[in-house]
Parts: sequence; structure tokens; C-alpha cells
Amino acid sequence: MTEGRVNPAMRLEHQGISGLGRVYYNQLEPALVNAAVQRGEGKLGLGGAFLCETGRFTGRSPKDKFVVRSPSVEGTIWWENNAPMTPAAFDQLYADMLAHMQGRDYFVQDLYAGADPTHRVDLRMVTELAWHGLFIRHLLRRPERAELDSFAPAWTVINCPTFKADPARHGCRSETVIALNFDRKLILIANTAYAGENKKAVFTLLNYLLTDTGVMPMHCSANHAIGNPVDTAVFFGLSGTGKTTLSADPSRTLIGDDEHGWSDRGTFNFEGGCYAKTINLSAEAEPEIFATTHRFATVVENMVHNPETFVLDFEDDSLTANTRCAYPLDYISNASATGLGGHPKHVVMLTCDAFGVLPPIARLTPAQAMYHFLSGFTSKVAGTERGVTEPQPTFSTCFGAPFMPRRPEVYGKLLEEKIAKHGATCWLVNTGWTGGAYGVGKRMPIKATRALLAAALDGSLNAVNFRKDPNFGFDVPVALAGVDDALLDPRRTWGSAADYDAQARKLVAMFAANFAQYLPFIDDDVKAAAI
Repeated sequence: MTEGRVNPAMRLEHQGISGLGRVYYNQLEPALVNAAVQRGEGKLGLGGAFLCETGRFTGRSPKDKFVVRSPSVEGTIWWENNAPMTPAAFDQLYADMLAHMQGRDYFVQDLYAGADPTHRVDLRMVTELAWHGLFIRHLLRRPERAELDSFAPAWTVINCPTFKADPARHGCRSETVIALNFDRKLILIANTAYAGENKKAVFTLLNYLLTDTGVMPMHCSANHAIGNPVDTAVFFGLSGTGKTTLSADPSRTLIGDDEHGWSDRGTFNFEGGCYAKTINLSAEAEPEIFATTHRFATVVENMVHNPETFVLDFEDDSLTANTRCAYPLDYISNASATGLGGHPKHVVMLTCDAFGVLPPIARLTPAQAMYHFLSGFTSKVAGTERGVTEPQPTFSTCFGAPFMPRRPEVYGKLLEEKIAKHGATCWLVNTGWTGGAYGVGKRMPIKATRALLAAALDGSLNAVNFRKDPNFGFDVPVALAGVDDALLDPRRTWGSAADYDAQARKLVAMFAANFAQYLPFIDDDVKAAAI
């Protein structure tokens, strides 16, 4: 196995990282798959997919993420949401991690974060596991091979799952740590093999850097009309709300499934691949995503499989409910080759309502959109974060609080300005429960959600009659051909209207209590939209 292609001036020793074993730079997918199998990191599955388990950590560890508190970022970090680490503690963590890395082999990938060359961040990922190198090669943007001869990363991420942090020595919470240092342009990840930490660390970084250039970073999927990038839609939402599923619409071109920026030029994908949940995935409902689980070099995480045939069990959550597959965007036939789109004509906010109160779709005024964006109401689904075993209603501001280093109002104001400037229509879509809360009701039918979204994006939904929701004040369609009318009025789907009313009052009160924290920071029109 060759060491690979790299800018000679940017080898690790020139970054002060020396004494390692073999360092493999910018290996392509076949070499990374071979290395991962040979090193016993996983198995080769059907079609050449790489099957692996992440061990103890099968989801993110948001409470173990830290930002180094230095004068350069002191006044711009949302410290209530981002645990601080002292520069001295970070320096000690880095020194101890480098000492641990001595003599061990590492895999380096030099990649772009961002499809728009004007706003991309050149980034180096240093991983202890070969399959982590494969994962991040899928998830970020891959330079042309010739570009690597002069590639000079602005930021470096080092991921070392076998290193255990010492809270007393390193100023962290546990043996697991994800630490961002904006002065040193360095991110350290230790004691977790969950690959999602890699991509979300980069997303957190972009969420801080890009706002200074007027770019709105978004935890969203995005697509556009085939042959017409001007007709772009974005879908905000936390994991499990349907970002990947709903954006992978065969009648539209997929820009990306999770992380995007909205600049003065339009929409651009931060990533070069997708990281899709596979629990209960079916060939009938999501044929293209299903097919990726049998493609060469797709990373299949924590999926139970037959030990003889290697056939995957898409319903078995005994390892975790957060089973995943990671694959390059071009594994989806209708994916954009550029990762670029126009200014969004539609802004869709996806929520997974475990209370069973919200309708399947509602049209929002710009002020209502800001209210729901800052509220970020949804439910954490099982497995995405450690300790979450069933849907938990939560308010995750900007539909991505764990990845927001700045105060929510910074992102809310940017989004408000862009919606106003470009005239986007805003929608709230509930992919959660109907007919009762979690445990009593049932999940919103995906067929109905797709029909309503299609009508919203092609403009035909605006032609139907709407009613004013008595609880939240937004507009809800009364009827749409092909969709059960009762779904559009959630109160009718419950066995008891009185029980629905009580649940609705409870949810409205939760919204109001949560939103009180933003009132000192927002404009009067958004305050007026508050319920």
C-alpha cells in the first residue's frame, strides 16, 4: 500500500506532527477499503459495501464537545450552548494525543468543505481508522488528484478513537472529547469511533466561519427542479425528521441531504456525500438509498447482518436504532454534479411532533418562519445521540443547536434577511405523529407528506383553500386531492377531541416558555408571531 499523493510542503511533519508510523495520504476508495479489511476494522459486504461497528459509541456525544475560550472568540461564541476549554488544557490535550499517536499508522485525507469555491474551507482529516478516512472522503468534497500537489489545508481535524482524555488534566467532562480551537485552526476528537463526529465537527466549524462572509449555514437538505437550479428548495430538520428521504425526490435534482450554505450567489452543499439512516429502510419506499447499501465502498454502520450470507437486516436495532450508511452523492442518480442551486424559492422546516398535535403541512408568514426556526421544535429520535432510546420532544434552535457556535439570533437574522430579499415561501411540515402522541398515534404517512410537499413546491398547494390554525395561527390547507382530509385537521384524527385540545394547550405552553429566552433579541414582527 503506497503512502499516496500529497503536497510535499504539507506533510504532517511540517505541521509539527512527527514520530508516527506509516502515514497514508489521500488514498482512493479501493485502497481504503482494503486497508480497513486487512486491519480488521470491518468486513466486506454484499456489492463491496464496508460493514463496521462503532463500538460503545453509536451516536454523537454533544455534551463532550468543547470550544477553546480565547480572546479572539470570547465575544462571539454562544457559551451557554458550547462548553469552554482553556487554551492551556487544549495544549495539554494536543501534546498528550500526539504522544499517544507515536509509532501508529494514520490516514490523511485533504478535502474541501463547501461546493462553492468562493466560500469553501480547505481541510485535512487525520484518522486512526482507515474506514474513517473512507467515510470522510465520501462526506466532504474531493479535490482533483492534480490539485493535491499544491493543496494547503487551512484547518486540521485529528481523530484518535484509542486515546482517552483525562478530565482533570484536559479540562473536559469525560474520556471522550471533541475540542475546537479557532486560534490554532485545529479540531481534536478522541475516544469515540462514531464517524458522525467527524462531519458534525466540520459543520460546527463552518457554522462559525461562514457567517462572517454573509453566508447562512443551514442544517438542511436541498434539491431543485430538474434542469432548473433557480427553482431550489431547502429542508431544515434534525436527524430523523426526513431531510434525506424527502430531498431524494426522483422528480427533482438532489443538491445534498444535510448541510448547506445560502450565499449571495445561491445555495451550495457543504458536503460531497450522504449519511442516511437505514433502520426500516426499504427498497419500495426509498429504492435509491436502499441500493447504496449494496454499492462498493459504501460505509454501513452498526447494521446487523446474516453471518453466512451477509444479508443486511434493516429492522434489527439491537446494536442501535441509529444504523447508518455513508456514500458519495453520485450514488444517487439524480444528484447534482456541482452541488450548487439557486436562491431557495421554498424554505421547508421539518418537525417530528411526538405530541401528535401539528398538521402535516402549514404555510408560514416570514415572521412565523423566524419563530419556528428559532424554536426548532422536533423530537430527538432513537439512537442519534447517546441515551436517546425513544422519541423525545425537544426545542433545538435553528434545527441544529448542537452545531451552533454563535447565538441563535445571528442565524435567525441572516435567514430572515435572505427570505425577505429573495421572496421565499415558508412551510412547516410535521413528519411525526398523528391520531395521538407517540405510543398511541401513528407516524404521518410518508405518501401524504410527499404529496403535500410536491404540491407546495410546484405551487399548486397555494391554489387550495386554507384555514387558520386556532393554536398556532398559521395557514393549513383544508383539502388536497389524494390526501385524507382528516390528516389535515389533526384534531379529527384523535379518538377524543378533548384529549387533543389538552395536548395542544400543553404544546402551545411549551413553545411560549421556550421562546421567552429570545424575546430580548428579536424584532417586533417576530414577537408578534409568538403564540
